[in-house]
Amino acid sequence: MLAQNAFGSQTTNRMFLYEVEGLRQNDATDQNNYPIRQSGSTFIKVPYSRMNEEMQRITRMGGKIVSIQSLSAD
Repeated sequence: MLAQNAFGSQTTNRMFLYEVEGLRQNDATDQNNYPIRQSGSTFIKVPYSRMNEEMQRITRMGGKIVSIQSLSAD
C-alpha cells in the first residue's frame, strides 16, 4: 500500500507482527490503564515507521521479541 508523505514522495505502509514473550508489570507499565499479562506470547502489530520505538518499549517492559513477521504483501 502506498501513501504520500508531506514532501510529495510515496512511502510504503508496511506492517510487521512482533511475537513477544515475558512482558511484565513494572514502573514503565504502571502508567497504563490495564495490567500486563506475564505468561505466554503476545502479538503486537507495528508499522515500519515505529519499529525501533516499539522494540525499545518492549525492552523497557521486560519483554523479549521472539519473532518479527511482515504482514504486507510486496
